[in-house]
Amino acid sequence: MNPSRLASSSLAIFSTALGLSFLNAFTPIELLNPIQLGQTSGQLAIAVDAEEDVNVRVYRDASPAVVAIEARTGSGSGSIVSPDGLVLTNAHVVRGSQTVTVRLADGREFEGEVIAYGQGGLDLAAVQILDDVTDLPFVPLAQPEGVQVGQRAFAIGSPFGFQGTLTTGIVSRLDLNRGLIQTDAAINPGNSGGPLLNNRGELIGVNSAIFTPRNSSGNVGIGFAIATDRVDAFLTSVQDGTALSTPDLPPLLAGGRPAERLTLAQAPIEIKGDLNQDSSTLPSDNSYFNAYTFEAEAGQQIVIEMSSNELTPYLILLSADGGSIAQSGARATEESQIEMTLAIEGTYTILANSLSAGETGEYTLKISSPGISPVLLQQEGTLDESSSQVLEEDGSLYNEYEFTGEEGQSISIYMESEDFDTFLVLTDAEGEVLAQNDDISSSNLNSLINFTLPAAGTYRIMANSFDSSGRGNYTLTVR
Repeated sequence: MNPSRLASSSLAIFSTALGLSFLNAFTPIELLNPIQLGQTSGQLAIAVDAEEDVNVRVYRDASPAVVAIEARTGSGSGSIVSPDGLVLTNAHVVRGSQTVTVRLADGREFEGEVIAYGQGGLDLAAVQILDDVTDLPFVPLAQPEGVQVGQRAFAIGSPFGFQGTLTTGIVSRLDLNRGLIQTDAAINPGNSGGPLLNNRGELIGVNSAIFTPRNSSGNVGIGFAIATDRVDAFLTSVQDGTALSTPDLPPLLAGGRPAERLTLAQAPIEIKGDLNQDSSTLPSDNSYFNAYTFEAEAGQQIVIEMSSNELTPYLILLSADGGSIAQSGARATEESQIEMTLAIEGTYTILANSLSAGETGEYTLKISSPGISPVLLQQEGTLDESSSQVLEEDGSLYNEYEFTGEEGQSISIYMESEDFDTFLVLTDAEGEVLAQNDDISSSNLNSLINFTLPAAGTYRIMANSFDSSGRGNYTLTVR
């Protein structure tokens, strides 16, 4: 309980007790009006019952359409917004995952594909349930202009893994410039991506972030949800096919803390850092980050580790063109790690970040570089009708290559072309797809797969184009 509320409650109880003693001692009993007292008590009971009825109705109507989402880097919540299984959630819940597990309140589980992300760092994503469903429960969207400060607000989600949890509060503030709703309804880790609802069970926002003071990991009554005007625009872009298919991390903010320059030749490197109000801020979720840059060669192996006892670490690695090529988040206050082979020569940027908005505290960042990975395969090829095969699914052209690997071997497959949008597929000897990739980042048409081989044997690579129009030369490298 909030200490100030506890103090107020204690004072009220003490005053009431004192008042009753005063009345009993000095007031004639006939001056008390039992009829008036009964009416007041009845009115109070009616009001309490009405409030409970609203809570029960909102939960009964909306909770069947609120889902738990399990992704590769963590978990969160989401709302089904159409009967065919389109799920709305936060980008930070699913980023780094191509498919996720969607679990309904009735216990049913479905596989979902992450199909879209918000532009400009907007912390929204869309997941399409892959099963053939047409009659799923869904949450209706409220009109944006209908939200007012002081109205009741209801949050449903899976805080700390407890699916189907309801918390209540009010709309505390509207930030029209940033499209955010502030609420005091309890929002905790795991609520991210779930709905903020009005008393009609309509979605007025997508729970996205909480303010967390130093040395605290829970809710302190300041939560934020993305307002429905931004949600409406995002869902429209999903429907018309203009939404991003990969996360869009904005460039480092001008005026923020400048990036610290590192030299891999001095690796292993250990840095003691601090996320605070002087750090830069990601517009997507208002979380703090510090940036570090380094130069790397093609094939450079890199291991980045971030640990903290005061915040939940989240690591983001940006390529030379500013696109996100790797992200890693911890489920609890522990260590996040990125381990990969860098595909091209250039300047890379590490963002030492936190999982949630407002998290501050000290952290340790470690960077090591085992060296340059040897080349297992390097081919220059061409996609054209005379020499390439045709993929039946979409009519795109592809060429196949084979290589032999060992169990537990980490490999990096890089496909580069100036002529077309590349697409990579890795399969085992029987043709089962193990990994695939379209673009290294949202601003790059080259493809990259980092993968650990499950067994010794022969593997196949499909050097493909994104669609049937792809023609031209490319370079394929396996390290």
